[in-house]
Formats: sequence, C-alpha cells, structure tokens
Amino acid sequence: MTTQAEKAAQFQALHTAQDAFVIPNPWDIGSARLLALAGFKALATSSAGYAFSRGLPDSTVGRAQMMIHLAEIAAATDLPVSADLENGFGDAPDDCAETIRQAARAGVVGGSIEDATGRADEPIYPFQAAVERVRAAVEAARAQPFPFTLTARAENYLVGRPDLDDTIRRLQAFQDAGADVLYAPGLKTREEIAAVVGALKRPVNVLMGLQGVLLSVDELRAMGVRRVSVGGSLARAALGAFLRAAHEIRDHGTFDYTKDAASGNELNQLFAAAEEKWPTPG
Repeated sequence: MTTQAEKAAQFQALHTAQDAFVIPNPWDIGSARLLALAGFKALATSSAGYAFSRGLPDSTVGRAQMMIHLAEIAAATDLPVSADLENGFGDAPDDCAETIRQAARAGVVGGSIEDATGRADEPIYPFQAAVERVRAAVEAARAQPFPFTLTARAENYLVGRPDLDDTIRRLQAFQDAGADVLYAPGLKTREEIAAVVGALKRPVNVLMGLQGVLLSVDELRAMGVRRVSVGGSLARAALGAFLRAAHEIRDHGTFDYTKDAASGNELNQLFAAAEEKWPTPG
C-alpha cells in the first residue's frame, strides 16, 4: 500500500499541475473502491453521503464516529483522501485544530473546515472568528509530518445567504490565513464561479451536482477551476434509484428497475479485483 506521505505528495501534486481534476465523493468502502477502479486520482469524503448511509440527516454524525469512517475510506484504496470535516466539530479554533490532528491520524491527507455554525439563528461564524478557526486548522495541518492539504470553505450560499462579496472577502482572508484550497459550495452561475476564481491566487474547488448551473470539466477548466467535487450527489443518485425501485415495487408490483441495475457478476468481479489490489486488513 502507498504510504500516507506518498499519498499526501500525490494529492499536493494534483493541485499544482496545470489542469483541473475531479475528486468524487464516496460514502462507504464499496463506493470508494469502485471510484478508484474507475480511474479517479483522489477521493473526498461526504458528510451527507455518510450520514445518509447511517440513516441520519447531514451534519449529525459526531467527530468520533466520523474518524472511524475516515479511517475506513483512507484504508480502502491507495488513493489520497480529503475529508469533509464540517465545521471542525466545534466552535473554537482549538476544536478545528484537534479535528485536523485526528483526521491526519485516521489516514487522510487533506480536509476542509467550513464557516457554517449549524445553528439556524446564526448560520455563519462572524468574519474574524471564521478566520481564526481556519488559521488554527492551518497551524495543525502544518504540524503534520506530511503536507496536509487544508481546504477552507465559505458556506454563505448553502445557508441561503448568496452574498458574493462577503464570500470572496472570506475566501481571501482564508487564503491569507494559509489555506491551500478555497471552496464556496453552492455558487449558482458561471459569473459567480468566475468571480471567485479570479479573486483568488490559490486553487479553487467548485462543487457540481447541486441544483443550478451544471458545467462540464472542460468548461470549468477554461475558467481556471483547479478541483471539482460532487459532494453528496453520488450518494443521492444511488439512493434516488433505490427509492424509485422501492416505490415501483410498492405501487405497481413490477420490477423494471432491474434493467438498470448492475449485475451481480459485474460487482463480484469488480470487488474481487479491488480486494486483490487493496486487501482488507485482517
């Protein structure tokens, strides 16, 4: 298996190459292995996808359980993994720093910290508090014995505050605080994406898969986007097919959904290949 330091160097190199790359988001070991076999060069976890797999709403999985999940995904393949670390599982800068340290011990080589509080009455941390949280996360990342890639997220658009100026102001401050990658999930137009990319000097991650503008990788590359993720959309696509199949059986008593299902033989072959390539510990 590739060492954590080697994975970290590979992940860092993806961001410095003059090209855009897609970092898809698995939600369990099986989906991680299928994405690796499909030829992707890195993976990112999805807090939503993992929560759904446990029958929970997004942002309700605690830090201890999330670290178990990160360790499973990191060990599932030899690809570098970046972690969705939500808001660092706490309000204080020290909470963010401790989350980075625990994530590194779990085996991932990068992770994101967002400025969303998770509280309806005050959904976004005040500007200075948000910056201090990112700065603490950066310091913890730099203290690792490998180059941990720290992504800082500005969540305005996801909490119903589509304030482009404030989003850019926050991302610029996160950049100055040392974040390696900047990310504003939920941007809805080509113009908004271009404005964010143009205002920053470090790699920008753009989320595709939400409602709104859906641009191709080629289009995003031409705009200067360096990294493209899909968040929980792969998990939602899988669960959407599951729900449609369940409703078909319940409402119509038919089984046409099986026409689009992967065959058991195909999945057995894929997972056998994955197990041979990345043997499960123990």
